[in-house]
Amino acid sequence: MLKIAILGLGEGRSTMSAALGSSKLELVKVCDRNEELCKQRAKEFDFHSYTTNYDDLLQDKSIDIIAIYTPDHLHANHVKQALLHGKHVVCTKPFIDDLSDAAELLELSKKTGKKVFIGQSSRFFEPAKRQRKDYEEGLIGDLITIEAQYHADHRWFLEKEWSLLQSFKWLYGGLSHPVDFIRWYLPNIEEVMGYGMISSNGSKAGLKNEDTMHFIFKATDGRIARVSGVYTSPTQPAQRDSGMSTILRATEGASQADYHELRYAVTTKDGEEKIITWGDSTIKHYFRFEGQSHHAGEYQNYLEYFVYSIELNFTAYPDMEEGIGTVALLQAMDKTLKTGMPVKIADILKEYGL
Repeated sequence: MLKIAILGLGEGRSTMSAALGSSKLELVKVCDRNEELCKQRAKEFDFHSYTTNYDDLLQDKSIDIIAIYTPDHLHANHVKQALLHGKHVVCTKPFIDDLSDAAELLELSKKTGKKVFIGQSSRFFEPAKRQRKDYEEGLIGDLITIEAQYHADHRWFLEKEWSLLQSFKWLYGGLSHPVDFIRWYLPNIEEVMGYGMISSNGSKAGLKNEDTMHFIFKATDGRIARVSGVYTSPTQPAQRDSGMSTILRATEGASQADYHELRYAVTTKDGEEKIITWGDSTIKHYFRFEGQSHHAGEYQNYLEYFVYSIELNFTAYPDMEEGIGTVALLQAMDKTLKTGMPVKIADILKEYGL
């Protein structure tokens, strides 16, 4: 059984639940610089091995994996330190916030032989897993196009002071989920064009960056995809429209995976139409805290997949290269919003010698 430690106990709350609930992992230690939060988690999970010093995790020879859930701008250094100390790494998305760190991290992972896995949790949600399985089994034929969206009424975010800072962008915090779905099915995106705006709701609150965005992607083989994000507007009733949806349209069928609803719809190549929902036991696996906050079930699914990849020595995806590719695409999206012109992903990668 592999031993895991967790850095960052905000989002890391889900990972604590996931690791403690798994028979594949042993949780050894957790860390957060906020000692009050450490105490809160210790009480919540009856797990009392915590520290406020990251070095305690790095120096502990018994730890195989460090799972990193710190703010984006700290990821590169935290991942680097973990690799230098001979640990495998799970890092939450987006992987890094500055591509100038990418080449060094790729080299370091190669040199140390340690694996880095990017925690794109949405890929490990039941409808998304089912959609991928059906697609790989040829149930809908060859892919023509994808539409992915993340629309959420996050006006409550605007009450947090940090959401009004220049550094906060829905593009990275929100759209990284549907953008990852696009890249999962169309990895070779070569160009992106998009428009965005700050809505009147966002404007009133003092938001500095776009809360409403629509983008079109073009792959090297000519296929196109669309992504959409709207974050400060009321949403449709959940029975009608999920906050996050990925639609695949293919030569012989189509499918749609929804989130948070455990709902999946497919038209197969045989003309059969199905809508699948999952019941209580699955709901309890995925959503373990108040309401549908945090994503413990997805985290447990991906941690166990990562453990298998270490034990059987295969690459767990998204790996570091894929994580870097998604960040490059997000940076290209950011650039098209500023310039109003299409942006080539190759130009972004070239800028950073990747």
